[in-house]
Amino acid sequence: MDLNSSKTIITISETDACPLYQTEDCFSLAGHAIFPPQGKPVCLILSGDIRTILSGKTDTEQGKSISLTCSGCSGTATLLYHSGPPQEEELSGQGRQIDNISKILSNFSMFQSIDQHQITKLVKFLKLAQFPKGDFIIQKGDPGKNLYIVLSGTIEVLGDNNARIAVLKKGEVFGEMSLLSGDPVGANIKVVEPAKVLYFQSHDFRKVLHQFPTMQLYLARLLSKRLAKKNIEKLTGDTAGISGTLSETPPPEICQAININQKTGVLTLHLPGGDAAISFRDGNIIKAEYRQWTGKEAFFEILKDTEGRFSFHPGLSPEEMQMREIGHFMCLLMEGVSRVDEMTIR
Repeated sequence: MDLNSSKTIITISETDACPLYQTEDCFSLAGHAIFPPQGKPVCLILSGDIRTILSGKTDTEQGKSISLTCSGCSGTATLLYHSGPPQEEELSGQGRQIDNISKILSNFSMFQSIDQHQITKLVKFLKLAQFPKGDFIIQKGDPGKNLYIVLSGTIEVLGDNNARIAVLKKGEVFGEMSLLSGDPVGANIKVVEPAKVLYFQSHDFRKVLHQFPTMQLYLARLLSKRLAKKNIEKLTGDTAGISGTLSETPPPEICQAININQKTGVLTLHLPGGDAAISFRDGNIIKAEYRQWTGKEAFFEILKDTEGRFSFHPGLSPEEMQMREIGHFMCLLMEGVSRVDEMTIR
């Protein structure tokens, strides 16, 4: 839901046995969001039918009547639509929508460390989408572009052979793994019961993390749980050292695991462009070196490579134990992933 966008206005010009709506009732559309007539509930079936029938329409067809037979019951409705800037009444409705969403978010664990006033500011970065039963919100192999928050409904996470990995309900989050790592989505996300989801797009999500640092702590804990399910448990033990290939475990994922498990030691990478090293103290980066780069720039360059080998060995010298961190880990990771995204687009 783009809370500042222009809207498409849908007016019911005629009804026949519709149990919810009457003639002259108006809907408004903004992006994927459909707002029902004031004081009336959302009919997800009719909303889906409206979205489907309008998907092929063009601006030149505005003002024409559209005959629509609702697929949910025996009622029918004739619709008239046009688009334009929001009217004053609609803007006040958006204000109520923002307040309502802010109040809902304040009960979600992801936002409980943020006061109500700040949550209201945060809402401007969010968009809203509705999905009917059976829809796939994202599918395995898709690029990770958004972080989603379940507002209502039931969603399932499906692995290989459609095996159910998890069930997500109100307040739960998905999409953060691929968004942070830059890797393709690793599972199918399917709607079990009609659902509404709020989501941050990647560029907005980075702004949110910078403005609301407490959310970084929530994500760190969430990532810790998710990474434990991705067979990176070898980084949680007291082994003398671990190694692997970047094609199987890319740099962002390795660094996340080291950070979350508060490891101290040196990650050595043998990359196509030469050897690189990142030093961690309690999971935070204190030094990075790669070719002519040092510090943050070296770390950002390392994140771009997906070929080569890595090894992690615990322990630092006394001098290294006294060095300052080169930056907040999550901020560094998000900026680095952002640079990788920009390079991929170019």
